[in-house]
Amino acid sequence: MSAITLKIDTMAELAAKGEAPEILFWVGCAGSFDDRARKITRAVAAILHEVGMKFAVLGTEESCTGDPAKRAGNEFLFQMQAAQNIQVMNMYEVKKIVTACPHCFNTLKNEYPELGGNYEVLHHATLLQQLINEGRLKVKDGGAFKGKRITFHDSCYLGRANGIYEAPRQVLEALDADLVEMKRSKAKGLCCGAGGAQMFKEAEKGKKEVNIERIEDALETQPDVVAAACPFCMTMLTDGVKNKEKESSIKVYDIAELIAGANGLIN
Repeated sequence: MSAITLKIDTMAELAAKGEAPEILFWVGCAGSFDDRARKITRAVAAILHEVGMKFAVLGTEESCTGDPAKRAGNEFLFQMQAAQNIQVMNMYEVKKIVTACPHCFNTLKNEYPELGGNYEVLHHATLLQQLINEGRLKVKDGGAFKGKRITFHDSCYLGRANGIYEAPRQVLEALDADLVEMKRSKAKGLCCGAGGAQMFKEAEKGKKEVNIERIEDALETQPDVVAAACPFCMTMLTDGVKNKEKESSIKVYDIAELIAGANGLIN
């Protein structure tokens, strides 16, 4: 199957034409620079294009939200990064943001308002759920994932931090797949091991890596696919599958990739 060719506007390009998008797609550091996470970015963009939603990105004007700095204890750096982003978004009169990163989502939604950044912020799981419920996004018979055993890993910043549990599961149910839950899921879910800026530091002494513990939870469900909704989780879960030498039989995908793939929007 061939992927559709996308031309994605920047906020600056639309502003130059006197236009404004329906939403700003906040790509995030991982979605911009990490090769694996870029595939998630393309999947989200392809879906937005498919449903006819007018969106734009900040491009080179987008900077890190400051989440890693804040979690690592550098409040000063966080506020500097946040202030820069807020200045840019307010200049463009941004009203609504969607992002595929729960870390960006949590920071933009819950921590930017007190610094002057007030926006409607959606995680892509919620947006996909809305588009499916409204009938704007139809899944073509589940595609290649119909009947597959899929287990979903709850991101800490999507689940426990913001209470979003059902949206990603409803998206997966649209695939007509067999959704199987891990013993630790939803409010009792286990972190992938990358949150709280742990992604960027060496592991501390212990008996087992957190992502190995988590992928063992997933393997107990005997899945064909481990689904995620966070680029940090994607890295940790993928590494866990490789550690168990299960790459040939178990795939790790973001929920957007599953929907876009089922509809033939990406390879």
